Amino acid sequence: MRVLAFMILALFVAAGVLVGALNAESVAYDFAFFQVHWPKGASLLGALVVGWLLGGLTAWLGVSLAARRRRRELQPGSGKSAPPRP
Repeated sequence: MRVLAFMILALFVAAGVLVGALNAESVAYDFAFFQVHWPKGASLLGALVVGWLLGGLTAWLGVSLAARRRRRELQPGSGKSAPPRP
């Protein structure tokens, strides 16, 4: 299993290096107060990582808040009982 995970990781690293090498032109990003110049490949990979992190955070918050709500409903003294099991 570790070999498979390592191979997949190596594949994605190679794809990232390839994207970065093929898109080496610099792009200017203006954030109103400052401006940065980054290569296209780095911008693309950075946007991918930020989207991955925000998606993971959203999924984690959704699951943890639902679990907390369920736990609060099932606490003794809350007036509610556990749902019947099938």
